[in-house]
Amino acid sequence: MKTKFNKRTALFLSMFAPLTIGFSSQTFAQDGSDDVEEVVVLGSRRAARSATDSAVPVDVISGDDFVNQGVTDLSTLLKNVVPSYNVGTQPISDAATLVRPANLRGLAPDHTLVLVNGKRRHRAAVISWLGNGVADGAQGPDISQIPAIALKQVAVLRDGAAAQYGSDAIAGVMNFVLKDASDGATFEARYGQYYEGDGATYNLAGNIGLPFTDNGFVNLSFEYGETDATDRSVQRRDARALIAAGNTAIANPAQIWGQPIINDDIKLIYNMGVDLGGDKEFYAFGNYGSKEVDGGFFFRTPGTSNVIVDGNGIPILDDDGGFQYNYSARGGVFRGPSLADGTPTLLTADLTPGATDNSNCPIVPFVNGIADPTALASLAAANCFSFLSLFPGGFTPRFGGQVDDFSTAVGLRGEMDNGWAYDVSGYFGRSYVDFTIYNTVNASLGPDTPTRFDPGAYEQVEKNFNVDLVKEFEVSSFYSGLNVAVGAEWRQEAFTIKTGDKASFEIGPYAAQGFSSGSNGFSGFSNLAAGTFKRSNVAAYIDLEADITESLLMGVALRFEDFQDFGTTTNGKISARYEFTDTFALRSAYSTGFRAPTPGQSNAFNVSTQINSAGELVNNGTIPSINPVAVSRGGKPLDAEESTNFTFGAVMNFGGLDVTVDYFAVDLNDRITLSQDNSLSPDEIDALIASGIVNASNLRNFRFFTNGFDTETRGIDVVATYGMEIGNGNTDFTLSFNHTETSIARIGTYVDHDTGETKPLLDGERITEQERGLPQTRWNFTANHTVGDWRFLGRLNHNSGYYGTDNNIFIGDNVTLDVEMAYSFNDNYTITLGAQNATDEYPDEIFGTLNGQPDLGSGSGSRYDQNSPIGFGGGFYYIKFQYQL
Repeated sequence: MKTKFNKRTALFLSMFAPLTIGFSSQTFAQDGSDDVEEVVVLGSRRAARSATDSAVPVDVISGDDFVNQGVTDLSTLLKNVVPSYNVGTQPISDAATLVRPANLRGLAPDHTLVLVNGKRRHRAAVISWLGNGVADGAQGPDISQIPAIALKQVAVLRDGAAAQYGSDAIAGVMNFVLKDASDGATFEARYGQYYEGDGATYNLAGNIGLPFTDNGFVNLSFEYGETDATDRSVQRRDARALIAAGNTAIANPAQIWGQPIINDDIKLIYNMGVDLGGDKEFYAFGNYGSKEVDGGFFFRTPGTSNVIVDGNGIPILDDDGGFQYNYSARGGVFRGPSLADGTPTLLTADLTPGATDNSNCPIVPFVNGIADPTALASLAAANCFSFLSLFPGGFTPRFGGQVDDFSTAVGLRGEMDNGWAYDVSGYFGRSYVDFTIYNTVNASLGPDTPTRFDPGAYEQVEKNFNVDLVKEFEVSSFYSGLNVAVGAEWRQEAFTIKTGDKASFEIGPYAAQGFSSGSNGFSGFSNLAAGTFKRSNVAAYIDLEADITESLLMGVALRFEDFQDFGTTTNGKISARYEFTDTFALRSAYSTGFRAPTPGQSNAFNVSTQINSAGELVNNGTIPSINPVAVSRGGKPLDAEESTNFTFGAVMNFGGLDVTVDYFAVDLNDRITLSQDNSLSPDEIDALIASGIVNASNLRNFRFFTNGFDTETRGIDVVATYGMEIGNGNTDFTLSFNHTETSIARIGTYVDHDTGETKPLLDGERITEQERGLPQTRWNFTANHTVGDWRFLGRLNHNSGYYGTDNNIFIGDNVTLDVEMAYSFNDNYTITLGAQNATDEYPDEIFGTLNGQPDLGSGSGSRYDQNSPIGFGGGFYYIKFQYQL
């Protein structure tokens, strides 16, 4: 239901549009008639205007564009309608599985500023340790906590705006405007699943508008849903070999690649406002969300193949002089030292109190991956132990956690007697992620290990206080008045690492015998690593905008910020739009911007289990950049990223066909990312343990956050819309196109303290991830036809090829088709049937080699690349019932 406003309300909104409160983007009649027009204020602090009249490119997406889709996750919904926005499935990505990283214009998730009702939304507590290369180490907001049914409109500013809105607004700004109706209600029930018969999703949602006194409203929304897992795996090659050799305890598949399980996904939103009289209004809005996520990790192989030999039976050694195997048991759990001839052995523990090695235990060799049964049976008599007694078929940890999200904003806006409009507001936001890992071990505890652990939690808390003022001044030489906006902001953010249970990080008694410590797969946070890390900053801005002539619009903005930890920054922006005719205009903007490193990026520690280039499962640690071990490899205190943005575009109308074409260039210096992996020496391991990273002995490599490189991003956005009558109905066509290319302009170096060599902070693999880790071209073409009580929608989506970071291969183009059919009856009820990826398309299959022949699937069992922009679940159908008052 659309809210109607009289002339006084329209004028009031135009004055407060720059303050972007609950009414920041409205649909209202300029002349008091029933004709309405969608307007937007994002990118300007002046009166509301249509998106095509803006000096910068803004996409305006109605709430219906989100509701008319089969999925409910807001990140996926945005990806389907904004070509420059990309998000993947992230099935095995550590914490990124809980809060999926998304990219706008090919940049990292935390290069996009997210607003709700014009107010800055807090970051998620999750840091994307594994984020398809481009998003590695990013810490952006979690927009999936916003239910789609609560949205009136979403505006996407495709331009740098740090001079207007502050840190993070480099790739652009997204403003989620909540519904504000004081009457009406909508309730929905939705069910869907993949063509394969798995991944069932059900969802219940509702929205209701209520009066709040005689002069206000309260609008409430909820959503509840659950999602089942999918499986698009093939059996791993090592698991197949072990099964063929006689190990019948291995599951099939041993490792699952697919979307995680999501349980009890609850989302609540409130939005309210009340006229207090005397040109004053009070407003408030906020959200609460909670969900449980349960996903898979990598398989821990329980056996090692025979050593690889040449034609003469002599073992073939690797570059480091070590033996080579077709597959290898998980180190620190199953794999012991190899014998002199390369024969692999099982890792065993002497359970005798006080024993510091396993020299009294029988040697248990692996033969074709199977532990020698006679030697294995003799362990108990020698008071020795191996994890084959608990996990004869190996094990695959399950990882997930509880995600809680809460925010609230309150404010007072009005107009003073001197004509200045004001908005005073406060905001509190909290994201809390409590991690869980089970079906795994702390191997250093031996037979006493639990198999379920609480590794600890991350918490992000943000507090904002804003004062904004705006007034229009008459300037005789200008066609319009000069809009002057000034304001100040205080912000504080705190990142907390909470201690896990002792068993999740403990160095147990069997560590001395070669067993790994900490919960295997995701080690817990020790009391030495835990803590709260805070930062505050203050800012002030001025923003000027006016129509210099009837045809020329210009704007200038300047913003100063002072950060507690790294100092000050000043950024500016200039924008202009020139209207040659009623059907043709040019627009352009140039700005500088910045993004401050988060307290989490500066202080967090993490262990990620990954497949290295040799196909081995290894532990890689991320340590603070100021840790002495990191400093020896080029680490230093993080500084802010700095950017310049340039856009130039045209707005055209050809007899009902509206077209916007915008070129953009983003130069980003001192980008914050994770360095390349660095191998650890024994001395460095000891130093890390002494600094509180108690499970450093398990690490093969380490990395750290760094201002490591500069990038140049160039691209073009095209949006075309056209409406026409077909038969007895109306059809709206929309084409959205984006092409983005990113190249690395500079890579930082450091001098290795041990060798004296000058080395790059990023290796060739990381360079390719940054430049080709996302599709360079995406477009979609949508036709929406309405006739009587029927509605038909078709959407064609194209994604160009990209570099698959998991398997180091290029994945080809994809074209998918979404279709939907809806029928409304009784003025209140609507039933919708639809399918996403209706033709059941998949990304390119991955092939490895087995006995010199192509073999389906990667070594870890993935059939498709997990970062595919179309996902890898195949076709998805759904049905939805809607009741609307």
